Amino acid sequence: MNSLTEKFTVKTFLKWMAICFIIGVLSGSASSFFLVSLHWITNFRETNSWLIALLPLGGLLIGFLYHYYGKNVVKGNNLLLEEYNSPQKKIPFLMAPLVLIGTLITHLFGGSAGREGTAVQMGGAIADQFTSIFKLNTSERKTILILGISAGFASVFGTPLAGALFALEVVYFSKINIKSILTSFLVAYIAYYVVEFWQVEHTHYEIHSFPNITFINLFWIILSGILFGLTAMLFSKTTHFWHRLFSKSIPYPPLRPFVGGIVLAFCIYLIDTTKYVGLGIPSILDAFLHPSANYDFLLKILFTGFTLGAGFKGGEVTPLFFIGATLGSALSIYVPLPVALLAGMGFVAVFAGATHTPIACTVMGIELLV
Repeated sequence: MNSLTEKFTVKTFLKWMAICFIIGVLSGSASSFFLVSLHWITNFRETNSWLIALLPLGGLLIGFLYHYYGKNVVKGNNLLLEEYNSPQKKIPFLMAPLVLIGTLITHLFGGSAGREGTAVQMGGAIADQFTSIFKLNTSERKTILILGISAGFASVFGTPLAGALFALEVVYFSKINIKSILTSFLVAYIAYYVVEFWQVEHTHYEIHSFPNITFINLFWIILSGILFGLTAMLFSKTTHFWHRLFSKSIPYPPLRPFVGGIVLAFCIYLIDTTKYVGLGIPSILDAFLHPSANYDFLLKILFTGFTLGAGFKGGEVTPLFFIGATLGSALSIYVPLPVALLAGMGFVAVFAGATHTPIACTVMGIELLV
């Protein structure tokens, strides 16, 4: 009996090591390709601003792709969570290429969106294909979905600890076991090192000055935290508002991003800047050095919420970084704390508030900012 148990344990161990390795390599490689493509597309758009005029056509293309080929995966991240909580059927692999193409189109023509949603969906879709290959049961399938989320998040941001915790936290630590925890960390590091192997660089931010912990400084930190939380709530409500409005006003789904693209292109032309489109990484970096304008975070909320609500594809985390960092940076004019520290606080806090993942966000702040 003992020998049979040991044999089964070794077999199970080797199986999950193989699963982690395969998912980590595939998800890390997919994220690498995505990051390189996104970098090229962003630079191409910035040097060819006329592309923004084609944003409605880009939206129409995304709408057609999802309406005719991606109805089963249009829920995106929510589909991953639904399948985790109430398993029904395997996530179609088509989710991965569709969200990749949709996100690249969004960024090419000037939509305001992020990248984590794309990486997480690619990771989840890739991972779930191995449910049938390895003949996993319902409990094991929950674990493999966690692995896909972990690998996608860790590889796209270069934060393996935060990626592993994000995957566990986003499912509210529901029905997870020690196997899920250990494999989540393992696959996150594998995916992270795969991106390193492909020599794809991640953006890092620095905080050079930290004040002493005093009661007055704690007061300002708490007050700032409240403002960051309210801002996160505003972002979430804004995105949901636009989504509901488009869903009710335009019955035919492909026309939603088309109409949204017309409005976005006109607004971008009106304000005569591309500062609030795409990822906005240059503005995030600048927020750590100089006080941002006090309206930057509001415009990013408006542009991102409208972009995603209209049906364009991409994540929301990097825009949340932009929103939090520029708000914190703007607060440095009124709050007696270093501008980089306030930008970093907002960077992490708004993300935490909007995604309800404070543990992962805290660790991510340590990995990216310290």
